Amino acid sequence: MFRLSAIHSMKSMLAAGCALALAFAALPAAAQARPGVLRVSAIPDEAPTELQRKFKPLGEYLSKATGLKVVFTPVTDYAASVEGLVNNKLDMVWFGGFTFVQANARSGGKVTPLVQRAEDEKFRSVFITASNEIRQLADLKGKTFSFGSESSTSGHLMPRSYLLAAKINPDTDMKRIAFSGAHDATVAAVAGGKVDAGALNISVWEKLVAERKVDPAAVRVFYTTPAYYDYNWTVRSDMDPALKKKISDAFLTLDPATPEGKGILALQRATKFVPTKPANYATIEAAARNAGLLK
Repeated sequence: MFRLSAIHSMKSMLAAGCALALAFAALPAAAQARPGVLRVSAIPDEAPTELQRKFKPLGEYLSKATGLKVVFTPVTDYAASVEGLVNNKLDMVWFGGFTFVQANARSGGKVTPLVQRAEDEKFRSVFITASNEIRQLADLKGKTFSFGSESSTSGHLMPRSYLLAAKINPDTDMKRIAFSGAHDATVAAVAGGKVDAGALNISVWEKLVAERKVDPAAVRVFYTTPAYYDYNWTVRSDMDPALKKKISDAFLTLDPATPEGKGILALQRATKFVPTKPANYATIEAAARNAGLLK
């Protein structure tokens, strides 16, 4: 889906907003409130099968820690993850920094970020290309470019913010911009020659390189952003405090020295989990408002 101007992009976001009720209402029956069930989801920043694979051991671990049946419900888009939590269709969601900011604004401050990976305290985005003509951000002028999802922190908001800081307006200075919908899809678009360059989160990039799903000699990083806070696990603020503590303690006590802890942390691409708080995302909120992506 291509964006040729900032106005066009904002119209698209407004249209998406009108469909939010349908998005969360369409959550499957597994997401409906049931006693003894913890309903969990995550922003769809990777393929659904990959999200399910990553969550399965963590879900089993949280079930033992809380005494609840943990049900993971995939959602079709970022907006559905926000609306699912805000409207009591979900109890806990893996958010990006920007989706947390959206959920916090949408709920009037009634969601609570519990924990984040240690890596999320200093997260980064990478800009990639397969073109020899692109060596720095300035070289993107007149080129085609792909972000991830429009609601992605590391795949859209922060890359856009750093582009604007470099005096490059993606909507007017680039030949064409696209939104791939997910980080791995952005890599595929660049590798396949559909766009000249793209931006995605550094964690997914490193995973794809390690798994040899992308050749860094053919598709290379030409710019890495400064660090910012990103992903977290968020719950509704009205969750029972005792349950919040059980969940938080479960994450914070994951131990890489144990086989279970090592396996879960590896799937989550984390060395450990640490506490977080809303104030950590003030910079992201400011960037979103400055870019016109948060009213």
